[in-house]
Parts: sequence; structure tokens; C-alpha cells
Amino acid sequence: MPADTTPDTAPPTAPAAAPAPTGVPTSVSGWGRTAPSTARVLRPRSYAEAADAVRACGARGTIARGLGRAYGDAAQNAGGAVLDMTGLDRIRTVDVEAGVVVCDAGVSLHRLMEVLLPLGWFVPVTPGTRYVTVGGAIGADIHGKNHHVSGSFTRHVLDLELLTADGTVRTVSADSALFDATAGGMGLTGVILRATIQLLPVQTSLMAVDTERAVDLDDLMTRLESGDHRYRYSVAWIDLLARGAATGRSVLTRGEHAPLDMLPPRAARSPLAFRPRRLPAAPSFLPEGLLGRASVTAFNELWYRRAPKHRTGELQRISTFFHPLDGVPHWNRVYGRGGFVQYQFVVGYGQEEALRAIVRRISRHGCPSFLAVLKRFGEADPGWLSFPLPGWTLALDIPANLPGLGALLDDLDEQVAGAGGRVYLAKDARMRPEIVERMYPMLPQFRSLRAELDPRGVLTSDMARRLGL
Repeated sequence: MPADTTPDTAPPTAPAAAPAPTGVPTSVSGWGRTAPSTARVLRPRSYAEAADAVRACGARGTIARGLGRAYGDAAQNAGGAVLDMTGLDRIRTVDVEAGVVVCDAGVSLHRLMEVLLPLGWFVPVTPGTRYVTVGGAIGADIHGKNHHVSGSFTRHVLDLELLTADGTVRTVSADSALFDATAGGMGLTGVILRATIQLLPVQTSLMAVDTERAVDLDDLMTRLESGDHRYRYSVAWIDLLARGAATGRSVLTRGEHAPLDMLPPRAARSPLAFRPRRLPAAPSFLPEGLLGRASVTAFNELWYRRAPKHRTGELQRISTFFHPLDGVPHWNRVYGRGGFVQYQFVVGYGQEEALRAIVRRISRHGCPSFLAVLKRFGEADPGWLSFPLPGWTLALDIPANLPGLGALLDDLDEQVAGAGGRVYLAKDARMRPEIVERMYPMLPQFRSLRAELDPRGVLTSDMARRLGL
């Protein structure tokens, strides 16, 4: 099939300023729904409109926002402007021979899968939701179940177009300091407008999945260390309420894209079909305390017991393997109006005792988390504020109203930093600025480049002010 070479009609640089829309004051929050703030929300439909909005943003500045899946305040800007980039959602070109797509920053990974899977290509990295935009994937430098093999998302971005604070559009190549500052830079170096992405070839839209149970944390870590090299994707659900000999008991799931010859006859008739299942949305109001210790303990017990002790070669849809929660729209509502905090950290290889200590601490505190996962990271990524480093990463959701949560997480921050690790900015809603400086050693270079690009602080956010980024 020949490559699609549809010409890109967008101008390489933005035209002179024109009157920008004022936007509508709107309460904006992250996916955790913990700290909403009010900003003027604008939805540009062209690069020129985006540039006009940046130039006219006012004293409180502006920040780009995609589909709102950052858990904390990274895409909020109290008293200022927020650019809703989902109006810039064109897939510009697809080279089906080389597996390269050029698309606007507002295109979601879901949309890319709809278009690219039937052509035999898949996104190189996907997090636990496909409802993130390409711009958000770059700004947070997202990772997935395949970091130990493929690294983070921006490792597969060949170049991007960036609207900087002065209204100029720059083409940024992957071998530049500006690219490394933008990869994981939480939107603070500029507004990402477009990206060129190298894709992954696949024969089918199904996954071949192996599942096994681990009796405790040490058993799990041994299985991950000894077997991850055989799989592209690997993740473990971990029971953080289990105690004693069962502390850290887990269900380990690993997989590969299923080859065509593995499909049964019916599935082989449409091997690249992409048909995610969708359940009814979570209600807009749920009582506080629904996910308390008792209910989550019961859920965790059931989830662990119903998992197979050892099963190989199960065929699963891509959506089931990668994005099970996407089937329930607005699943974040199950935590009630108080919202929830997602805490994700990484500690390096050689710091296994720190990981054990943190898991024991969470277990003793009785954090009712039914969404807790452990993975292994591979090589560090070049982004100055990128989260992954070679080691162990644990992510968990916790109801925000859990007694003593603030003090617990502050203590965990100290343990993580003391072990040379870090907390993921895209999921943070409460860290202190002094701890961030210890976790991200390239932060001084980031601040210096940001000050040079944006001396007036046009591009800013609630997170940037909170953490002094």
C-alpha cells in the first residue's frame, strides 16, 4: 500500500496577532478531582488561534490541556487561561510503509488506534488509558507496560512543533535540548502543536497473555526479574492490604501482540478489528466511603482468588489488556466527591529493601487501594523531567479523605528521595517543592532553559507555581 502523503497546510510559523477569544471561566480539575481551580478555558481550532491565545493570555499566563487525565493540577491555571487543545485533532499524514504518523497534539491515542490498527500499526507506548492526547503524552512523557523494552513515549517521537511563549512556532528535533526539556516538561516549555511518531507493527488487534499468581512481594520480584525479558509487556496487580506472609501478594500479567497464526478462524477473518467494549458510566454521585478498607479488602481477596495460578496464551482484546478501566466512563467518580490521590514512585535497582519497606508501610496504614500496580523500568529516558529510571515503580490510588494520608505520603516522599528515586509529576497533586529538587537532578537546567524561553512566565500552571518548576 503506498504511503499517504497528504500535504500539511498549516503554516510553519504563526501569523501576526489577532484579537483572541476571552474564554469561559470554568472550574478545572485533574482526574483525581482533589484541587479544582477556575480558569478561562479557550479551545483553539488552528495554530493561529493558539498563538493568539498565548500572546493575549494575561498576567496569570496559560497552560495547554488535553483530555484531563493528569491526576493532579498539571493542566490547571487558577485565575489565568487554559488552552483546550482537543480542537486541534487532525491526523495529517500516515506513511503505512514506514509506520510513521504526523498528527496534531489534540489527537487522542484512542483515535490513533482506530485509524492505525486496521493498517497494521500500533502506538509504541500506551499508559493505562487511551484517552490521552498526543500532546499530553509528550508533556508527561508517558510510559506503559513495555518500558523495560521500549522506553517512554517520547523515545518514539521523531520531531514536534512547539508554540513558545513569544508566539513563535518552532520545529524541535529529538536530538535537541529543547526536546529534552519538553519531554516530560509538563507543558511549561511551550504548547505542543504537532508530532511525528514512529509506530509499532502488529499483525492483529489481539494480545497473547500469560497470567500467574505470586504469593508475596519477594516471589513477585523474582518472577519479574527472571521472566520479563521474554515479554514486551509486563505488569502486576498487587494487594496492598494483605499483611504478614501474604504482604505484596500479586497477580502478574504479561503479554505480546498475538501473531496471525494464533487466531481462531472467526477472529482471523478480521484480525485487525478494534472494537473496545463500553459499559455504562459511573453515576455522577456516589456516597463517600464506598471504597473503604472493608470493601477494598473484600475486592482484593476476590480478585486474587479468582486469578489463575498459571495460565498461558489467553487471547485478549487490546482494550482489555491495556485499558480495562476505559470501559467504564468517568470511573474516577467511584471515589466520591472528595476525589482520590494517585501516588506513583520509582526506586532504582539495588533499592529493593526500600521498596519492601514502603509496601509494608502502606499495608500497615491500611490504604484501601484496589488499583495498585508494580512494574519494572528499563533504561532512563533523556527528558530532563521524565519520570522513569531503571528500577521498580509502584502506583496506587488512595481516597483523598483517608485519615493521615498527607503525613503518610510526605514520609513516603522522604523514603523515595532517600533511595534516589522520584515521584511522577503527571500524577502528583501534593508534593512539596523542596522534595522535587532532590528527586529531579536536571531541574536547575530545566528552570534555566524555561527562563530563557519564557522570561515573563507566560506558560504556567497550578503545579508549576506549587512546585516552583
